[in-house]
Amino acid sequence: MRDQMKRPELLIPASSLEVLKTAVFFGADAVYIGGEAFSLRAKAKNFSAQEMREGIAFAHSRGVKVHVTANILAHNRDIEEAAIYFEELRRLGPDALIISDPGMFLLAREICPEIDIHISTQANNTNYRTFRFWYGQGAKRVVCARELSLEEIAQIRENIPRDMEIECFIHGSMCISYSGRCLLSNFFTGRDANRGACTHPCRWKYAVVEETRPGEYLPVYENERGTFLFNSKDLCMIEHIPEMVSAGIDSFKIEGRMKTALYVAAVARTYRKAIDDYLESEEKYLANREWYRSEIGKCTYRQFSTGFYFGRSDEGNQIYDSSTYVNEYTYLGSVEETKECEGRFFARIEQKNKFCVGDVIEIMKPDGSNVKTRVLSLSTMDGCPVESAPHARQALWVELEARADDYDLLRCRA
Repeated sequence: MRDQMKRPELLIPASSLEVLKTAVFFGADAVYIGGEAFSLRAKAKNFSAQEMREGIAFAHSRGVKVHVTANILAHNRDIEEAAIYFEELRRLGPDALIISDPGMFLLAREICPEIDIHISTQANNTNYRTFRFWYGQGAKRVVCARELSLEEIAQIRENIPRDMEIECFIHGSMCISYSGRCLLSNFFTGRDANRGACTHPCRWKYAVVEETRPGEYLPVYENERGTFLFNSKDLCMIEHIPEMVSAGIDSFKIEGRMKTALYVAAVARTYRKAIDDYLESEEKYLANREWYRSEIGKCTYRQFSTGFYFGRSDEGNQIYDSSTYVNEYTYLGSVEETKECEGRFFARIEQKNKFCVGDVIEIMKPDGSNVKTRVLSLSTMDGCPVESAPHARQALWVELEARADDYDLLRCRA
């Protein structure tokens, strides 16, 4: 019976080619990326055409799919450039396009009909008739609005064609606005969240002004630092894989196209193991839940909740006393090359944060293991020894007590 259970796709975000490769090695079935235009993460690094070509080839060579976001709400001035962009994507050959605007959908259908189209959560997909509508237009998959419960998603599954796919977020930041359709950023800064330029004003500190007393700001105290009225907790469903599978969800999506490789590696391998353990046996999944909780807490997060999956959101899903992340580990770099010389182990990295000779760090491996090791020496690419790595993005050879492999990540406690 269990071997007939459908294996959900684990869909991981990638902000850059480096992060894409990390996602592939740490357990992704598919990755989603943005190009340099028409994506709702304009502040992410995003991919040039050449990087996209290399990333697609890298992923496909390892059996991993690539989805490309083109989910802005387009204006008239965008249409001509969007047509050129879709022509380019047709040549690059990703597995799917993620789109929310009906006009952009029709344009993509016309220019690259051979590429699957997935309907973004930005399209506010909240009922099975909406799913049927998009299926009739030729969409392969619809991403559920984040306001849906698991009960509602199960009802959608029962009322749509069997070959239509359902994608849902399983982990990551939550938007204060309905399915991410927020106007606060545009109002305050002129930067449109629905065109990829959100400044995240939901994380700011606020006071109250009474209508007849302009200029009199009344602080709303939660503690001495003020209150953060719109600050949502992060979604985390690592302890509810069985319920997500039972609801008939085809793709488990991780939020975070502006996150680091360390975040992507930590989340990808934890959900990979949780999904695989559950599909093997529920007993194994339950036995390992403490490990899942521990590992997921080692990536950057705000505080966790289950979002709307078990009912309507309430005050328990908000954070009122802070807008800062919990960050237990610091990312040092991804291993790009290794060598062994007379029993000594060396790893080449592009350094991300400062560390020093003598520090005890961790080698983070795709199989779920974390290997503690000491930094024995550091040297530049021309062989000059250094005591620390203070310069961001400096290429270094790191000598370690333990062996590291290509694409392992190095991290240390913050």
